[in-house]
Amino acid sequence: MLLGMSGVAFTGQEIIAVAADGETPEASVSSRLGWAPFILFFDANGKFMEASVSPGKDGLTIADFLVKKGATVIIAQWFGPKIVEVLKGKGITAVTFTGSAGVAVKGVLRGK
Repeated sequence: MLLGMSGVAFTGQEIIAVAADGETPEASVSSRLGWAPFILFFDANGKFMEASVSPGKDGLTIADFLVKKGATVIIAQWFGPKIVEVLKGKGITAVTFTGSAGVAVKGVLRGK
């Protein structure tokens, strides 16, 4: 199930990031952004672009990393209220999902 999608308008230029437990689209979405060993990046069509080692557990460091990578959406199983506000302030929408990274991205692109 995807949560947090209200108000997300796609322009076709988005980079979707997923906090993941592995390096492939089949990897599980990580339970929390700060605990994810990897962040996966997908283009606006859902095509897997790359896997990056997470820059650490600090929310601000991760948010800055996502901005540098051009991400406008980040998916994880759960987000604390402070990191959601930090991400929002940087133009990144936090979306919750339980399942695989690839399925999560497809759901975001469908707007479900």
